[in-house]
Amino acid sequence: MTEEQLEHLIRASGAILGDDAVVVIGSQSILPWLRKFSGHPPRAWPGVFTLSTEADIIPIDNDEHKSDLIDGSLGEDSYFHNSYGYYAQGVSMETAKAPEGWISRCYPLVNTNTHQVVGHCMHPADLFIAKSIAGRPKDGPFLDAMITTGLVNENTVLHLLRKVPGISVEEQHVLKSNVSARFQRTNGPDIDVLKDGEKSRVIGARVRSPEQNPEPGRKKGDLEI
Repeated sequence: MTEEQLEHLIRASGAILGDDAVVVIGSQSILPWLRKFSGHPPRAWPGVFTLSTEADIIPIDNDEHKSDLIDGSLGEDSYFHNSYGYYAQGVSMETAKAPEGWISRCYPLVNTNTHQVVGHCMHPADLFIAKSIAGRPKDGPFLDAMITTGLVNENTVLHLLRKVPGISVEEQHVLKSNVSARFQRTNGPDIDVLKDGEKSRVIGARVRSPEQNPEPGRKKGDLEI
């Protein structure tokens, strides 16, 4: 799926639901972030990021009936899917096992191609955590690529893991061990993906300018959440 195709799904979802915004989670929520972090000249990204033909879309008010409308109109094997070759799956907020505050870290994808319908796309760190919690073997190459390209930082991910609701201390410990092992096994360049074109290093309560030096004990490239 391309970003333009995701924009089409956002536009179509807004039209069907009569809403001016939706939330995008899952693999294809990464698409606008790739453009945001591509730099100049634009860098090439691994094909695994655009492999899926499905976008998981949540109605902005988390209405289950609206999720069903998305499935019926834009879902797998629908007329839309058969016409364009990509589709949307209507899901709920509960589908996303992500840290508290993840909605506030989303990227607002909105332009003329979305007909000004805003698609709030999940932040890479939150996406990495959600996929890690799901624990699906098929997500392994996607997670590894997020590390090797520097889209996620280990310190940030481990920090946010502590903010995932509904998991026990034991489950959190296992997740932390698994995430750390994946980073050690797949050692990325640890680039600061927020520095290109950004006026601030973080999305959250505390903001540091990219010109500022990192705090003692904090590596360059770490997010402050």
